[in-house]
Amino acid sequence: MKYFILTLFSTLVFFTSCKQDTNTSNAPVADVDHYSDLHRPQYHFSPPEKWMNDPNGMVYYEGEYHLFYQYYPDSTVWGPMHWGHAVTKDLVHWEHLPVALYPDSLGYILSGSAVVDWNNTSGFGQNGKPPLIAIFTHHDPAGERAGRIDFQYQSIAFSNDNGRTWTKYDGNPVIPNPGIKDFRDPKVIWDEGSNQWVMVFAAADMVKFYGSPNLINWQFLSDFGKTYGSHGGVWECPDLFPMKVAGDGAVKWVLLLSINPGGPSGGSATQYFVGDFDGKKFTLDPTFAAQVMAEKAVWLDWGRDNYAGVTWSDIPKEDGRRIFMGWMSNWDYANVVPTKKWRSAMTLPRELSLVKTAAGYRLLTKPVAEMAANRGSYSKLETTRPKGKLALPASVQFPQSQMEVLLEFEGHLTVELSNANGELYRIGYDAATNEFFSDRTKSGQFDFSRSFAGEVVKAPRVSENPLVSMHLFFDVASAELFADGGETVMTNIFFPTTDFNKAELVFEGKLIKAEFYEMKRVWD
Repeated sequence: MKYFILTLFSTLVFFTSCKQDTNTSNAPVADVDHYSDLHRPQYHFSPPEKWMNDPNGMVYYEGEYHLFYQYYPDSTVWGPMHWGHAVTKDLVHWEHLPVALYPDSLGYILSGSAVVDWNNTSGFGQNGKPPLIAIFTHHDPAGERAGRIDFQYQSIAFSNDNGRTWTKYDGNPVIPNPGIKDFRDPKVIWDEGSNQWVMVFAAADMVKFYGSPNLINWQFLSDFGKTYGSHGGVWECPDLFPMKVAGDGAVKWVLLLSINPGGPSGGSATQYFVGDFDGKKFTLDPTFAAQVMAEKAVWLDWGRDNYAGVTWSDIPKEDGRRIFMGWMSNWDYANVVPTKKWRSAMTLPRELSLVKTAAGYRLLTKPVAEMAANRGSYSKLETTRPKGKLALPASVQFPQSQMEVLLEFEGHLTVELSNANGELYRIGYDAATNEFFSDRTKSGQFDFSRSFAGEVVKAPRVSENPLVSMHLFFDVASAELFADGGETVMTNIFFPTTDFNKAELVFEGKLIKAEFYEMKRVWD
């Protein structure tokens, strides 16, 4: 979540945008031709038009994964925030729904979360069905313009029709501002251990925990983060959840925390912490604490374009996954990227797992298994040469800017995407430095922002296995790398003047696997 001081025009738009939240006549239309815009991703989520940023309110209920998101329906730059809305049954194909929450007399609707109130603790349920409860930040632009610091506070809304319409609570805000300028982005979970709802939200350069029996009456529990992790920018969009440690069954708590600026490659990024939560306080695991002192951080993604990500609540226990999605952009340039009808996309949905390594607890990240159902045509390369350059065969008919790539090798390897205009994107592994890299310095348009192209983005390799694996997803204007089973992750966007239509491997060492799948367009 990010906000800017608005112009008088934007302020006037705010007052004309305070519509009823039960309006169902304004669903965005995902026009098929519209989804063929230059730079438009073909299998990632993006809005039909206008501005989008943070994923919000991610909740699973009755067979649907809900995605709400920060949305400004009147422009392609940030403005008075609404909650856009879409659902998916398979994490691949999306249905756009009407705007869920509009600005009102209390302010814009900034980032937040949603839960299923299974036991109707709030009392908002009807006909024996649990309500969906949205928890969000109200941002009062008038208070901000007046120079006050208490212009953000936490509010709730409820739905009794599977999230299609929403009613804001008459008693909002449920957590008034105590006098903190940055006081936002609530994420709520039900904590079985303490038998209460727990809210974590960002407050300047730390997070605050609150507890509630009913999602309405909240009590302060504790603070965390003042002396841990990276503080190069404002803390935003936290997420708190328990996870079983792979292999030993122990339970640890994970706290995700986005920061802007201050990321490892510049601008926006997400760090995380691992420890324990006793229903009141979050305490770092001792080995993890030693790693995040003195401005050090453990990063979820080393690329420049994965920010404000959180996880879905209420995934069924029989599924058991912790599924994450982030905003695929960076506040260094999000408002000026060269797309015209729409701005921004989301990352692929990703499954998180927690492992204990020699370096301490670490999150592994991999694409959700459902993505395999979107595979189309298949091709592979075979070679016995120790080095060289290999292009996909001429028989490959699918767009090479729109594919999944599975690689296993020893030594150096680079994947190069190029087009007839001489533009080039490179991503790979350098054995000499033991680093993965993403190079968009020659990838096309980057004059829209001095901070866009920059230097080559690098990420350290963690695994000591001589066999390197790279799992890549290319989608027209983005690349997502999941290396070594998700130990190292990088997400980056780029803007070629025409789609990349040629893919080549440059390698030195031993190429063991090189498989390529078409990733089908999901908007037809």
